[in-house]
Amino acid sequence: MSFFKKLKEKISKQTDSVTEKFKEGLTKTRNSFAERVNDLVYRYRKIDEDFFEELEEILISADVGVTTVMDLIDELKDEVKKQNLQDPREVQSMISEKLVEIYKGDDRGTEGLNLQENGLTVVLVVGVNGVGKTTSIGKLAHKLKLDGKKVMLAAGDTFRAGAIEQLEVWGERVGVEVIKQSAGSDPAAVVYDALHASISRNVDVLLCDTAGRLQNKVNLMKELEKVKRVIEREVPGAPHEVLLVLDATTGQNAMSQAKTFTEATDVTGIVLTKLDGTAKGGIVLAIRNELKTPVKFVGLGEKMDDLQEFDAEQFVYGIFSEMLEQSEDNEEN
Repeated sequence: MSFFKKLKEKISKQTDSVTEKFKEGLTKTRNSFAERVNDLVYRYRKIDEDFFEELEEILISADVGVTTVMDLIDELKDEVKKQNLQDPREVQSMISEKLVEIYKGDDRGTEGLNLQENGLTVVLVVGVNGVGKTTSIGKLAHKLKLDGKKVMLAAGDTFRAGAIEQLEVWGERVGVEVIKQSAGSDPAAVVYDALHASISRNVDVLLCDTAGRLQNKVNLMKELEKVKRVIEREVPGAPHEVLLVLDATTGQNAMSQAKTFTEATDVTGIVLTKLDGTAKGGIVLAIRNELKTPVKFVGLGEKMDDLQEFDAEQFVYGIFSEMLEQSEDNEEN
């Protein structure tokens, strides 16, 4: 059975609404990336060096990342040689299979949040301003509440004008309490108050917002380190997750942000926002392959429930769905 068919079978066992969200959210990437790959395999009569060079260009333009692309092309060349393939259309299925393999690699820690079975789960949310950090916190709170969790928010971004008010709006919208102090307060003090409020009120998950300034990296690191020390002291073993929010539309700039934040704190997962607004969804693979950090959630739209747990198969299916269907039709004919 081809990888396409196996992928479709696996996806068919999952929720239709999730599959549709990935398909809709990845429309721009599919229209750009998948269509160009489809055009490539039907334009070439044989698999040669020119074919691989053009495929390389397509992958790089989709922000898959140069290092990741080189690895992928080398693997494809080896596989083509080993199987003695001649028809470029036979590479279609192989590309999607390799993309899933690249992402899944080491499967540990890629599935959802590290929620504690007993006691409080503390999630520290970091990222620069303008990437959708506060919105992601609100949507994540909504998701956790639907799962039956009691959630609280800590307004730890006391630096950006309007950040506290924005988080409060989300708190009201979702129906969760927000712990805050006045603008300009010490973020560590806000988080300290929120930790004690969470413990006394038997909260399941505390989501802590943080300031997103990168202009002075030293200050950013010191601030995050101080917040982390307070969390570790008050709740041993916490924070249980440090989620870095990145804007997918910024492409390789998101990679440089990721490197800065992983230096400043132990990032355990990525929240990739605005994936529906870019044709360069390949950034997901670059992040995973080059930073070895799992993408835990992706933003696939503006609605409250458009923040979805990342799933490598759903992602690849969302990009190649039309190509998969076309391939099946060709097999039947």
